[in-house]
Amino acid sequence: MSAPIVAASDPRVCLGVIVGVKGIAGEVRVKSFTEVPADVGRYGPVESEDGSKTWDLRVVGEAKGVVVAKLKGISDRDQAEGLRGEKLFVSRAKLPQPEAGTYYHSDLVGMAVELTTGESKGKVVGVYNFGAGDIIEVGDGQTATMMVPFSAAAIAEVNVKERVIRINPMPGLFDGGDGDETETEEEDNELNETAAPVKRRD
Repeated sequence: MSAPIVAASDPRVCLGVIVGVKGIAGEVRVKSFTEVPADVGRYGPVESEDGSKTWDLRVVGEAKGVVVAKLKGISDRDQAEGLRGEKLFVSRAKLPQPEAGTYYHSDLVGMAVELTTGESKGKVVGVYNFGAGDIIEVGDGQTATMMVPFSAAAIAEVNVKERVIRINPMPGLFDGGDGDETETEEEDNELNETAAPVKRRD
């Protein structure tokens, strides 16, 4: 899956994706990307990825790894099946402001990245968590991308106003190491698709 779409004029955040249906009354199974899964229905109507469709979403239950939801206007299984794979977006402005030192993935993706010396290293192309803490993927479009731990040791500054992340020079990080190729497997890329906040760890 791709990273959450962030339009310059009206940033949006992907709250979840429809992964299946339940029953015959049009209920859908949603893989939620919010920190609390049921919050996928908390922020008002959700939009399709292309913005052409809008639904009122009401969470009616939970199942293993998903929430069960009812979309207004979807009343039978065939209609629900037609939405399988549909990503659900809301305006970034509808989400609560994160705590100090905490950022939404969609806020970080696209930020310029430079060393504290001023040397440009490209931009953030992804945010991941493989179990050992959050990592930002940095690329310049020409060389292999690099994975940088989102930690106080590596990240000197996150300047939201300037849209730039400044990284401390660290041995092996940008000094000619092999780097990490971009993950291509779907299950890994799904980790980049989340509305849960990211906190820079100590």
